[in-house]
Amino acid sequence: MRARIVNLLGVPINAVTMAEALAEVDRAVSSRSRLLVGVVNAAKVVQMADRPSLRYSVLGADLILADGMSVVWACRWLGERLPERVTGIDLMQKILEAGTDRAYRIYFLGATQEVLSATLARVRREHPGVIIAGSHHGYFRSCDEGRVARAIQGSRPDILFVAMSSPRKEQFLARWAERIGVPVCHGVGGAFDVFAGKVRRSPRLWQSLGLEWLYRVAQEPTRLWKRYLVTNVLFVALVLNERWARKLPPAPRVSPT
Repeated sequence: MRARIVNLLGVPINAVTMAEALAEVDRAVSSRSRLLVGVVNAAKVVQMADRPSLRYSVLGADLILADGMSVVWACRWLGERLPERVTGIDLMQKILEAGTDRAYRIYFLGATQEVLSATLARVRREHPGVIIAGSHHGYFRSCDEGRVARAIQGSRPDILFVAMSSPRKEQFLARWAERIGVPVCHGVGGAFDVFAGKVRRSPRLWQSLGLEWLYRVAQEPTRLWKRYLVTNVLFVALVLNERWARKLPPAPRVSPT
C-alpha cells in the first residue's frame, strides 16, 4: 500500500478515498495477496493507548482507515489531512456492490445467529452476484477458534467480514489472517446488526456532523452514555495534548464537510 500515511497519536492512518480503498480490495482479490483492513475511531484510538494487545493487533493491518469524523477532524487540527472518512460499514457495503459484478466469494463471521441469518438473506436478495462462501456466528468459545478459522480457510473465500466487537475482532484477525490465506480480511464491528435492521444507523447529516455516536447513545442510553462520554473526553484531551506538544499555531475553524 503506497498511500500517504497520516500519523494520529502514534496510529498510522492511510490517507485514501473510498474509491482507492476499493481498488486495493480488488487488487488483493485478483492477486490473492493479503490485505488486512483495520479501522479506527475516537474510542479505539483511546483504547489503544492503554491496551497493548489491541494496539499491536490494529497496527498489524495493511490498510488502516479513518472510521469516524472525529479522526478526520483531529488529523486536520494536528496539521495533517485525510481526503475523507472511510467507514468499515460503508466499505463493506461498497464491497458487496462491487461483488455483485465481480462474483466475490465472501465469508461472514460474527453477530448472533439470528442477525447473521438476516444479513445473509439481505445479501442474497440485494447482491445476487455475491457468492456466500460460508458463515458462522460470533458467539463461539475461545477453544473453538481454531476450528472456526480452519472452516474459513477450507471455504476459500476472497473476502472475510468479521462482525465482532473490539478488541476481539482485531485479535482474531491478528492471529489468523496470515494462516487462513484469505486475500481480504475486514473487521466490520457491528455492521451486521445495522445491515440486518436490528440497529438503526444515523442519518447522513448526523454522520457528517460527527454525531453518529450521539445517535447511537440515543438508542441505548443506559448502556452507552458513560462509555462515549469517557472516550470522547479522553480523545479530545489526547489530541489537545498532542497539538501542544507539536507547538502548532491556533487551529483554523473546521468545516463539518
